[in-house]
Amino acid sequence: MNKGDLIDTIVKEAKISKASAEKALNTVIDSVGTTLKKGDKVAVVGFGTFSVSRRKARKGRNPQTGKEIKIPAKKVVKFSAGKKLKARVAK
Repeated sequence: MNKGDLIDTIVKEAKISKASAEKALNTVIDSVGTTLKKGDKVAVVGFGTFSVSRRKARKGRNPQTGKEIKIPAKKVVKFSAGKKLKARVAK
């Protein structure tokens, strides 16, 4: 399922216009991104929790040459599925 499919599902289930569904989905996505950028968590009960984690700088190897390279530190987004989502997928 891609973003367009998700919008179509929202239109069908919520019985709202496609423009309203797209605006609502974009608002949710933007809000999650803004909150994560601040370093806060986003928890949706039954669905899951989005959070930000820091990866330390480390050394790696170029697979083509075998030469050692430096991999810089960075922030990454983590998602932990909620209990209801895990149960639904496991069925």
